[in-house]
Amino acid sequence: MSLIDLQALCEAELHTDPFAYMVVPGFLSPEVLARVNADYPAIDTAANHALDNLQYGPAFAELMRELQSRDFAAVLGERFHIDLASLPTTVTVRKFCERTDGNIHTDHKSKVVTVLVYFNEEWPHEEGQLRMLRSKSDIEDYAAQVPPLGGTLLAFRRTDHSWHGHTRFVGERRMVQVNYLDQSPIAVAAQRINRFGTHFMKNVLGMR
Repeated sequence: MSLIDLQALCEAELHTDPFAYMVVPGFLSPEVLARVNADYPAIDTAANHALDNLQYGPAFAELMRELQSRDFAAVLGERFHIDLASLPTTVTVRKFCERTDGNIHTDHKSKVVTVLVYFNEEWPHEEGQLRMLRSKSDIEDYAAQVPPLGGTLLAFRRTDHSWHGHTRFVGERRMVQVNYLDQSPIAVAAQRINRFGTHFMKNVLGMR
């Protein structure tokens, strides 16, 4: 039985203001969320970690397989009107957030679609909620604000104006990020170095 709700993905509203994105609450059921969290990687640093560098249990492993499956890519691609199934991907995992996180950015131009899946079982904080922004200079000028609540999926089409960010938060903020990459040389290089983590991509290549 699948861990993800593809029907919910099919039925979620595709927003276009200020860019193409969708939010899918309940993409993971509470039961699946509990199972996956029990098998979540033991991460103790506030950084993105390449999936290949981590150890985790079977429920988390199965979810990662489903998030990288052709079925998932086909449904997501249909929603954004892009053939995603043929594109390479990178997967990173995060557990903690620090004060330097959340800066406004668009994601690197080698990325086609970004997928975020959240795992915190509750989110009582106003801070740390991702905002879909209308500009690169004002964190308060947003079309939507998405709390990183467990089971929620957020996906967006990367463009030169896909500005997003969140207000400063320090603490546990569990998230998996799947990026579909174009076929440019820098995207292929990013895929190859993904097993070494994203520090190099963010700080050397400038990929966010």
